Amino acid sequence: MGLVAGVDAGTQSLKVLVYDPEARAVVARTSAALEMSSAADGSREQVPADWVAALRTCFDGIDPSLRSRIAGLAVSGQQHGFVPLDAAGDVLAPAKLWCDTSTSAECTRIMDAAGGIDRTIALAGNPILAGYTASKLPWTKTHRPAAYARLATILLPHDYLNFVLTGQRFCEHGDASGTGWLDVRTRTWSQALLRATDPDRDLAACLPPIAPPDALFDIDPAAASMLGLPVTVKVAVGGGDNMMAAIGTGCVTEGRLAMSLGTSGTLFAYSDSPVIDPDGAWAAFCSSTGGWLPLICTMNCTVATEQVASTFGFSTRDGDAHLDATSPGAGGLVMLPFLNGERTPDLPLGKGVLAGLDTHNFTPAHIYRAAMEGATYSLKFGYDAFRRAGMQFDRIVLTGGGSNSAAWRQLVADVFGLPVDVPVQAEGAAFGAALQALWAIGRSQGDAAPISEVTAQHVRVDPTLSARPDSGRSAAYASAYSRFLRHLEAVTPLQRG
Repeated sequence: MGLVAGVDAGTQSLKVLVYDPEARAVVARTSAALEMSSAADGSREQVPADWVAALRTCFDGIDPSLRSRIAGLAVSGQQHGFVPLDAAGDVLAPAKLWCDTSTSAECTRIMDAAGGIDRTIALAGNPILAGYTASKLPWTKTHRPAAYARLATILLPHDYLNFVLTGQRFCEHGDASGTGWLDVRTRTWSQALLRATDPDRDLAACLPPIAPPDALFDIDPAAASMLGLPVTVKVAVGGGDNMMAAIGTGCVTEGRLAMSLGTSGTLFAYSDSPVIDPDGAWAAFCSSTGGWLPLICTMNCTVATEQVASTFGFSTRDGDAHLDATSPGAGGLVMLPFLNGERTPDLPLGKGVLAGLDTHNFTPAHIYRAAMEGATYSLKFGYDAFRRAGMQFDRIVLTGGGSNSAAWRQLVADVFGLPVDVPVQAEGAAFGAALQALWAIGRSQGDAAPISEVTAQHVRVDPTLSARPDSGRSAAYASAYSRFLRHLEAVTPLQRG
């Protein structure tokens, strides 16, 4: 077996990780920053060509001797984005992203056309939430009619990079379940929801075929040349960033709870059967390994702490010192960190709120703590829905950029009252993509081992980064969390307008 690579195309950067499965070591890491355009109406967009340029930059930064040994790769991508292609494969418009809330009204219109939110959940297992791909289609029809008229294929961001790599248009169940159109129970497209999205057009004809989780594709020779890779490289199906992070954290068997602290925050747990909430309290997604992945997503996680740090002129690398200088509860300061609108709780038009300011807590340190606490409390709000449904967990596996903060790891342990472990490979999505490629190549060579055996062999925890809850701090955070919930309840009617 040669080396395997994982590509993680996120909102802020694209990363490439190269893994040696025999040595069980990462042998190369590169990244390239990405820009996002924002507008006051909630639009959040990127140019897909920038992803390709970043992909090339990342592979250019890897030693050619390593690139020549890569046998397979897979792509992890930000979920829910919409990349419109014409029949020739050209991109018709900028990609609208997961954090785009300009299509909130279209969400309601689609669900109303389908028979309401309850009927929508009955059809697909999920409501159509702000940011989901489905709502971006009628928005495009209204605001970019020329592009919509030429639309031939609907791709998600990771699908588009797969198209660049292989020349083929396909998707997979995990990422596809985040469009809003996939019936996650049957793993088939809901024709009723496609009609509700556009009754005048057969959108099913624009959707690519769904590939199985262990599928492999040949790399396109032109892509191999561009990236300096062998023409023998195999491309696995990859998946959404949360689905790949589930693999990278070993969350591929029941009972594991993973948390990702990135631009968005997520909680997800593997299941062998669909886990659907009749009220839509969580996303009832498929996994990218043949199962299901009930998932809580918040749209404002590290974006909140980074905004505060930038505003006060310090780096988030120095953020732990501000946590150490303050106490749980931030001196009574409460932040509802809904800078991009919010999905959990469901406030797509929500705005950030900073409450409880006084002469004592009006400091950069207290405000930074309030941002970190607020981002964590939003995840706790979703976790409480999991618990009410009877899900049980004995620990949290933490990944994403926020897991690099010792203070945040301890904060999560104290708020949730659970031990926290951090995998050696902190960038779970890129590592998970590499492991999916490793698993798929093994399957193609006759190795029938389930992916749980692959993760058991390769996902290791760093004991020096573990955190255990402190009962005293847990009690203080419980009081602060109650205060957060009271403020949330008070502002929700205003933010739903």
